[in-house]
Amino acid sequence: MPTEKTLHVLTGPTAAGKTARALRWAETNDAEIVSCDSLLFYRGMDIGTAKPSRADLARVPHHLIDICACDEQMDITRYIALARAAVEDIAARGKRILVTGGSGFYLKSFFAPVADDIAAPPELREEIAAQLARDGLPALVAELRALNPGPQALGALDTANPRRVTRALERCRASGRTLAALAADFARRPPAFAGWRIQLTVLDLPREELETRVAQRATAMLAAGLVAEVERLRAAGFERNPSAAGAIGYRETLAMLDGKLARETLAAEIAKNTRALVKKQRTWFRTQLPPRETVLL
Repeated sequence: MPTEKTLHVLTGPTAAGKTARALRWAETNDAEIVSCDSLLFYRGMDIGTAKPSRADLARVPHHLIDICACDEQMDITRYIALARAAVEDIAARGKRILVTGGSGFYLKSFFAPVADDIAAPPELREEIAAQLARDGLPALVAELRALNPGPQALGALDTANPRRVTRALERCRASGRTLAALAADFARRPPAFAGWRIQLTVLDLPREELETRVAQRATAMLAAGLVAEVERLRAAGFERNPSAAGAIGYRETLAMLDGKLARETLAAEIAKNTRALVKKQRTWFRTQLPPRETVLL
């Protein structure tokens, strides 16, 4: 039985081999796996996410996979609560814990604060959305400046980005506080997993080899029935969930089904966009995560 509170975290870019490595490590070390992949939450999204197979899931207990309907959005606050409950449950049963996945924002929640408790009620969000549609972005920015007086009060907020301005205004109106005060409170928040020692490993492959694997994976997904999977998900309403419908593999297949992309170019388009994602992931791991062990397979 483990004698210290340790979270083993395994990450790496898409197609680097995390699933196979995680299964081997968990079996060898009597561990259970907690997913931090932002698409494995959704039931029915199996082929396009390279979700562990039923056989893999039977080999090692997994947590936070298939916990949402495809049209139900997950958020970071809910994820942290579920992940903490899973971690405490696994530890209480004397098992080791392996967190694995490549979704940066969810991954970062194990190392640092990523969200506070400010939640705008639905009616306030609807009111501000209507205000944006009626009066335009400048009106929202003007109100935000009135609520945050001073030349530097908005900090680095991108005032040309409607989503960021809307979210900032929601937070100010919901809390009755300035962005600076909210930021100061946030800076004092402890990490969600304070008290746990975190051992981080990043998997990677040489660029050419990983690009070959990405292309092979895109082809294999189509052969396994990705198009039929997307048709089923569309019928179930997953386009109401932008996080799901906008994911690589799914958005390209939707475009093909809508006649915006030729079927014969679908695999190549998925592979191209996956390569772009891999580049972003590598940059994010290098700049946003603490010191780690890097393993080249």
